Amino acid sequence: MKNNNPFRSVERSAAELRPVSFTPNYILYPEGSVLIKMGNTHVLCNATIEETVPDWMKGKGKGWITAEYAMLPRATHTRSKRETNGPSSRSQEIKRLIGRSLRAAFDLNALGERTIILDCDVLQADGGTRTASITGGYVAVAMALKKLITNGTLSPQVIRTAVAAVSVGLYEGTPYLDLCYQEDSRADVDMNIVMNARGEFIELQGTAEGSAFTRLQMNQMLDLAEAGIKELLQHQINALEITTF
Repeated sequence: MKNNNPFRSVERSAAELRPVSFTPNYILYPEGSVLIKMGNTHVLCNATIEETVPDWMKGKGKGWITAEYAMLPRATHTRSKRETNGPSSRSQEIKRLIGRSLRAAFDLNALGERTIILDCDVLQADGGTRTASITGGYVAVAMALKKLITNGTLSPQVIRTAVAAVSVGLYEGTPYLDLCYQEDSRADVDMNIVMNARGEFIELQGTAEGSAFTRLQMNQMLDLAEAGIKELLQHQINALEITTF
């Protein structure tokens, strides 16, 4: 079908997510593993549970959740160098965002003195890698914790609420949901929204790349993001094989 939209790279409405899929247990060894695909963005999320916490948290009776983020050298059109000397400033910023988002989803007191490390590795990048990492990362961590809940090690209360994220943008006054790279590079405004299943905001990242935006336009983008995140939450429910959050 011919795409007549001047902004969209493929035939897709302004309020439509890219095709979304989760492949649970993608890797054999992690406590929780999922491959999330959002269009041509593919991120492998692996959760590891360690029976310890960082030194600065020992003796406090609570746990910690942290994240790592990396992009494979040929995840993009041209090869990028491996970050062998430590993560770049962009990777640092993204991994902190992922960590903050996931800590809002789980009860660290109920977790006890355990650390969950979420590794998000971008296999293929086409925009929205950080939001896909958060959305897929929640599923990986929840999968890992479900095993401890099932065997009676942890209370179900350790899972507070699901968390998902999506990008939105503004182009010539029209808001668009879930931008791919080509769209993101042309958008006048780019935003990343993180929300939980209660409808509460966890983080908003918004930048006027091409032109400033109004409060009304911001509200329109937030409404669009909220609708998209509700869809992503349903995908998470399906991946975790539960009925509701």
